[in-house]
Amino acid sequence: MSGKTPGVDALEMAETGNPEPGDGELLVRVCHAALNFSDLLMIDEKYQVRPPRPFIPGQEIAGIVEEAPSGVPFSAGDRIASKVLWGGFADYVCARADMAIKVPAGFSLSHAVALPVSYVTALVALDHCARVRPGDTVLVHAAAGGIGLAAVEVAAARGANVIATASAPDRLAVAQAHGASHCINYTQEGWYRQVRDLTEGVGANIIVDPVGGRVGEDSLRCIAVDGCLLVVGFSSGTMPQLAANRLLLKRASAKGVYWNHDTDADLLKQVYADLFDLVSSGKIDPVVDTDRQFDELPAALGDLASRKVTGKMALRISDEGESR
Repeated sequence: MSGKTPGVDALEMAETGNPEPGDGELLVRVCHAALNFSDLLMIDEKYQVRPPRPFIPGQEIAGIVEEAPSGVPFSAGDRIASKVLWGGFADYVCARADMAIKVPAGFSLSHAVALPVSYVTALVALDHCARVRPGDTVLVHAAAGGIGLAAVEVAAARGANVIATASAPDRLAVAQAHGASHCINYTQEGWYRQVRDLTEGVGANIIVDPVGGRVGEDSLRCIAVDGCLLVVGFSSGTMPQLAANRLLLKRASAKGVYWNHDTDADLLKQVYADLFDLVSSGKIDPVVDTDRQFDELPAALGDLASRKVTGKMALRISDEGESR
């Protein structure tokens, strides 16, 4: 639980009663709760959503439905993954039925916990913001992170040629194993020249950037004519100052990637259906570290902040077959 003082150091474990579901909400027993950069921002009181303190952080869960109201497509016992506004780092959480994703049979909840944020964001970005096509060259930054690795897999599933960037050889190897055709270390000076060389001077049609800062700025040096830079986030801690002249000369665009259940219901309905198909067909295989236990949350958040996480990191709250 995050107390009245912002910051990871102020986190403490506390006993509370089970939450009471509101209209259209499911009561879910949490098996896994994934970590996101937005958790750090929320705990630091720097996120656009600022719950009243003290509050329970955690915005992405997978678990078992304990209670479901009538009129929703879920029943007690269903296996689901879901985005939640906060409250996920707990034994039980209330999840809006319209945010929940039914997990296909045979797909583990430990893998499914990566779906509601990272994979939904990747699908919104590539299918709806940029409209990726077979044969496109897609450049994905931070390609071993949660959103980056999801974007690599989705782009590859759509038939794109994927160029992945990351900060270390082992992280690049993970991206390559999940669909990247070429890998570049973006800590090297002039990394964008390698993108131009790999594409015979054409550049990338679509660039997925969850990093921002200098990486985002230099991305416009290797964007193709009519290309699209997808602004996904700023894990570097710095927003890029994009050069308008480079956009102009390439007839390129920079587009923000954002989605919201309250305003994008029809869009997300399609995205959820597409995600279910990708999972069922085995075209995506999330990388999730579930070795951390509940009381290791502060240390896990520290690793996330230091960008030591490959794919997703999730707390193991309870086993799928375990009752409480």
